[in-house]
Amino acid sequence: MPSSRSWRLIVFDLDGTLVDSRRDIADAANALLESCGIARLPEERIGRMVGEGAATLVARAFQASRVEPPTDALDRFVALYHDRLLDHTRPYPGMIETLEALRGRARLAVLTNKPRRATLAILEGLDLAQFFTPAMVVAGDGPFPRKPDPSGLRHLQTAAAADADATLLVGDSMIDWRTARAAGTAACLARYGFGFSTISERPSISDDHPVELISTCDVRLIDSPDELLDVVS
Repeated sequence: MPSSRSWRLIVFDLDGTLVDSRRDIADAANALLESCGIARLPEERIGRMVGEGAATLVARAFQASRVEPPTDALDRFVALYHDRLLDHTRPYPGMIETLEALRGRARLAVLTNKPRRATLAILEGLDLAQFFTPAMVVAGDGPFPRKPDPSGLRHLQTAAAADADATLLVGDSMIDWRTARAAGTAACLARYGFGFSTISERPSISDDHPVELISTCDVRLIDSPDELLDVVS
């Protein structure tokens, strides 16, 4: 990815990219399982289930436990998670300083499959809302299909008057890569995020040379938020 490119819009995934929310998500999912008499799952395993919305996470947790979910499982998970939203969730180290530097270089936005209420609460509670106006936050329960559908990303591009060549999507999972590829934008994948295991575990992709990704999409890998400053000039 050329470091000299001029970016007009930088779009961030939330979970696993801006914030480390894995423990709170896992605690809520395990609280739901335990309320149904089911054993807890490892936090790392639940982290690999995140990315495609709460309904998919709940379905995967019960599938992993080989138990049919109750009809109200999703509603119960949402309530349990909202009670734990900011217990342990924090911005990744260096993230706030990185956003401070980036907001002078490009428009910043959030694109997540998380429900909007929880998304805004996390941004507000962790002092991240200062970097993202509500109009530049697209969540999973809004008018656009969830990632990897590119509709939400394209909406943000229109709002920022940014074409595909001037847009960078920063995420940590295959969902984010697929979204960027579908929209024809560049992608920056965070190896520090808990969603990156869904990429690094793929046998065709090594830790240092994600051949399949690079051959199909404009991709850069970073190991910490501050490395993004080398990508965005």
